[in-house]
Amino acid sequence: MDYVIRIHASPLDIPAGAWDVLLAQQDAPSPFMQHAYLAALHTSGSASPVTGWTPQFVSLWQGDQLAGASALFIKDHSYGEYVFDWAWANAYANHGLNYFPKATCAVPFTPVPGSRLLAIDATARQALLQAMLDVAKEHQLSSLHLLFTSPNDRAACNALGLMQRQTVQFHWCNANPQGQPFDCFDAFLGSLAQEKRKKIKQERRRVADAGVTFRTSVGVSISSEDWEFFYQCYERTYLEHGNAPYLSRSFFEHMQHDMPQNWVMFVAQREGRPIASSLIAVQGLGTTEAIAYGRYWGALERVDCLHFEACYYQPLSWCIANDVQRFEGGAQGEHKMARALMPVATYSAHWLAHPAFADAVERFLERESAGVDNYLDHLAERSPFKSQEPQ
Repeated sequence: MDYVIRIHASPLDIPAGAWDVLLAQQDAPSPFMQHAYLAALHTSGSASPVTGWTPQFVSLWQGDQLAGASALFIKDHSYGEYVFDWAWANAYANHGLNYFPKATCAVPFTPVPGSRLLAIDATARQALLQAMLDVAKEHQLSSLHLLFTSPNDRAACNALGLMQRQTVQFHWCNANPQGQPFDCFDAFLGSLAQEKRKKIKQERRRVADAGVTFRTSVGVSISSEDWEFFYQCYERTYLEHGNAPYLSRSFFEHMQHDMPQNWVMFVAQREGRPIASSLIAVQGLGTTEAIAYGRYWGALERVDCLHFEACYYQPLSWCIANDVQRFEGGAQGEHKMARALMPVATYSAHWLAHPAFADAVERFLERESAGVDNYLDHLAERSPFKSQEPQ
């Protein structure tokens, strides 16, 4: 099949409607691959050449039809990716070679699994991936990396010989070990082992005893004042850890105006004033496939266990009340198992131009994959649900 391949220095160069129609056809669409989300990252300056994310978006065309598209970036660092390859970069440097710049196909700052190679079919998907490899070779880049891929993405990567890497995240499902959905938060607590149940109740009591209550806003009901307060909290938390925030205020303004239906905000209040906020993304509300994604949080005051309440218990309670089937907790965090977020495998794919380093990384990934499998088996033995308790 012959395609016209185009390379774009901005996501705005690809028609938004055509992109989103293509996204809806994929095996694992998410809000973070919507055209508006990627465009907001670019136009807000959050993910742009200035911050080390140089767009080289790839599109495939059959006449006027968009047959494939991907969010590809040339990068001179590995920040904001959450699939860590710093050891690979150090190994290159120790041998006098440059690991950067490299090519990364990902949603910046967003460790959420989902479709990366948007395509009308498997043939177009492989052609799109080949076009991305051609970009990496043309620019003499060290490597190409596809992060948090979907099953269809992985099939294309296997077909073209990319190396696969496995990592672990923690996701919550709205079902007890017998597969029944929870009808309230107390029912969720009732499914847990006594020790876990007691710990969560203690953490929630500390927040309540501190006089903290929560207010929840969904979609267009999130006011401009709420968005402004949220950003104050988000920015403060980053600065307290010695870093500037990845996402600019302008990015969240785009979210308010361009994708309001995809956000839920929880605002913590004490003595009539807001003190903290968390923000989750949602997809498919009102359907049997509804998903929520834990994303951002921040606080202006310190309260014991407030983070757990704002980022887990309030969102999980809301998910139960709104028939959300899954809550994805983001990158890493074995501690999330205590809140019944269970381990799941996530995947990335990698191509390295240097043959010797490609061989070395392939051997490393074989050992790492075996270790991840053992880790998942170990975690499975530590289920927080009471049905797993010995009789």
